[in-house]
Amino acid sequence: MTQTAPDYFAHPTAVLDEGCRIGAGTRIWHFCHVSSGAELGEACSLGQNVFVADGVRLGRNVKVQNNVSLYSGVHCHDDVFIGPSAVFTNVRNPRAGVPRRHQYQATVLEQGVSIGANSTIVCGVHLGAYAFVGAGSVVTKDVLPYALVYGNPARQHGWVSQHGHRLQFDATGAAACPESGWQYQLTGQRVSRMSAEH
Repeated sequence: MTQTAPDYFAHPTAVLDEGCRIGAGTRIWHFCHVSSGAELGEACSLGQNVFVADGVRLGRNVKVQNNVSLYSGVHCHDDVFIGPSAVFTNVRNPRAGVPRRHQYQATVLEQGVSIGANSTIVCGVHLGAYAFVGAGSVVTKDVLPYALVYGNPARQHGWVSQHGHRLQFDATGAAACPESGWQYQLTGQRVSRMSAEH
């Protein structure tokens, strides 16, 4: 029986457990471990020493930098960026003597979210589309789409565009991204992109 070569790249030191699913064009580098039941979408990248637990789901074009562990319950939509040494949890009150394997909480990162290096994302939170978490932050609560948060605990300090630039809204609630020129509208505590072209 002829075996077909995989349509993804995995370094020889990577451990891919039987039953994991890996999308076309994905790159998995040195000393990574992808567990059985994990799902990686197309064109993802796992940097050195990344652990992906059973049940983790990554969308398309998710970039995970070195030394990140993604534990059960983490779900990343497309185009998510996770900086080096970021930490995710899956139980809020862990005790070595109290088994809680069936109490893992989901953590959802919507499309385009960026997580800065050395940040900690406490389980059970929902990060809205294109939210930006500054380096070294500790996220304990949900984050709105396009929100810029940082600190310990992380608090909101403004808004960012899909290209990651701060948005400066005028009196009418309008702003433009300085890189793309795309227009954004702030209504109450919600930001939406007005321009349709990509």
